[in-house]
Amino acid sequence: MVFWFILFMGLTYLIVQRSVAHITKTPVWLLWLVLMTPAFIMIGWTLVYGAKQPPPPALIIWPLFICLLLYWLLFQSGRPVPKDTQTQPQATGSQLANHPHAESSPVRPIEPTEETNLRNCFPWSVYYIQNIEYRPQAVICRGQLRTAATQAYQQIKTNIEGQFGDRFLVIFQEGMDGKPFFVLVPNTQASKQNTNRKLENLTQAGTALLLLLLTLITTTLMGSQIAGVELTRIKSDFTLIFNGLPYALGLITILGIHELGHYFTARFHKIRSTLPYFIPVPFFLGTFGAFIQMRSPIPNRKALFDVSIAGPLAGFIATLPLLIWGLAHSEIVPVSDKTGLLNPNALNPRYSILLALISKLALGSELTAKSALDLHPVAIAGFLGLIVTALNLMPVGQLDGGHIVHAMFGQRTAVVIGQISRLLLLILSFVRQEFLLWAILLLFIPLIDEPALNDVTELDNKRDVLGLLAIALLLLIVLPLPEAIARVLQI
Repeated sequence: MVFWFILFMGLTYLIVQRSVAHITKTPVWLLWLVLMTPAFIMIGWTLVYGAKQPPPPALIIWPLFICLLLYWLLFQSGRPVPKDTQTQPQATGSQLANHPHAESSPVRPIEPTEETNLRNCFPWSVYYIQNIEYRPQAVICRGQLRTAATQAYQQIKTNIEGQFGDRFLVIFQEGMDGKPFFVLVPNTQASKQNTNRKLENLTQAGTALLLLLLTLITTTLMGSQIAGVELTRIKSDFTLIFNGLPYALGLITILGIHELGHYFTARFHKIRSTLPYFIPVPFFLGTFGAFIQMRSPIPNRKALFDVSIAGPLAGFIATLPLLIWGLAHSEIVPVSDKTGLLNPNALNPRYSILLALISKLALGSELTAKSALDLHPVAIAGFLGLIVTALNLMPVGQLDGGHIVHAMFGQRTAVVIGQISRLLLLILSFVRQEFLLWAILLLFIPLIDEPALNDVTELDNKRDVLGLLAIALLLLIVLPLPEAIARVLQI
């Protein structure tokens, strides 16, 4: 317990130092102390009353709420306030650094006659321009927004393309003071020849197919081990390899549909992207997952939201039937000391609200309070599908969940949500050690993700509701089954 607590304190301090030390003047040790106060209170209770007597809920909820609020106030009080709309070099630089098309080549010098044409691109009734700043890799245009953000972006983008062709990408973002500004960066994609597009597509398809086949091999080998097959016997009896196919096909189906959800939604919004690339490994789960790469900028926050949420939802829909079938063919074993979240031979379904509900649906009255699950290989693939869905929905940085909260609340608020989420997961890992690896992984994920070209226009109500449902799905997967619901389900 002492070891885990010391590790928890060190990780928390490292997270605070890396995340907010450069954007607030509030001392890091003070922010860290405020965040650690709930943990200190729980440790004090344990030392006084022992581990067998749990603390009252009020002693957990109120300190956590008060400390998070105090952390937010201290963080905001230490943030530098821009003196005017012309002084935001650090914020603008960090935002441009996160855009993949803004860092390849310097901006061609703007001549005096071109600056006049540039100013004419901003009608006073749409966006009253006040100042133009020239940076090595961007031209920043600041002023006052006079109409709806969507209308302003479309009209000014059209005007700039009419004057300068495809020379610039037009980015629309909010500054540290909340005022939107335009950024013109070199359009590196325009300089590339389209004649090699077919060859590039063939190369992508060949690479994706090769990685898929290799991943099928590695996951099949891991599936054989999960099924209890000795790999040394495969040489003499090749048919034993098919024991690994249920796990391999189930996991590849879930991961593939997840990435295809991203891919087809990106195509719908006319965003260029690669085919899904799988990552084969001859150990662990047989794969480290799959990914796609965006080859063109995301036009707006609606497209960012749609592309980001499509993957987890598609993967979750694919996971449900596989998990239900796999659980129905799993064995029920007694709860023992070996029962745990990471033990597929004795999995306690009460470690997750959603897993408990699905297990009860699949097994019915056979599942009791004294039952654990010896998972079928397909159920293991489905369970990993839930974990992949939950991990991707974490509202942190460049994960799908980070993009979702960015699209819903804006980039600045998404950074704060990501920071709080990482710290809450660290606190949860202190209670449930299975989440410690997740907390460490989130530590190395940057909080600031890539902005859309039009990063000012907000979402509609339907997307906001869908985003909240995605967050609710994350909580259903991560949080343990409450005792009251367990009594109703009789598990």
